[in-house]
Amino acid sequence: MAQNKKASRQQVYTLVVQIGRKEGDGLPATATGAGLVVFASGVDEAEAVRETVAVLKQAETAPLDVTGYGTLADRLAEGHEISDEERDLMQRALDENAVIIAQMEPFYDTHPATDAD
Repeated sequence: MAQNKKASRQQVYTLVVQIGRKEGDGLPATATGAGLVVFASGVDEAEAVRETVAVLKQAETAPLDVTGYGTLADRLAEGHEISDEERDLMQRALDENAVIIAQMEPFYDTHPATDAD
């Protein structure tokens, strides 16, 4: 009797993660932290967030805050434009049951009062 393979309940979620500084984090020396756009697979958004935080901690970063933007369908329903490159990365995250960092933007502490002439 052949066993039917159950359809995966995994979906890919778009997350934005803020990270702080930690020794060995690989950020530029003058950065105060960074923002990451992440595509992470999970059976729900909570699992995707947990997996993302775990991977980032293993990578010696200090995750501070995670904001979820939902699945591809959620984002399309909100009117977001999704590039082919983003769709490819989302599919890769699903295929590999992975957390993929799509973009990283270092933050630099700027103080208008000290930067102004």
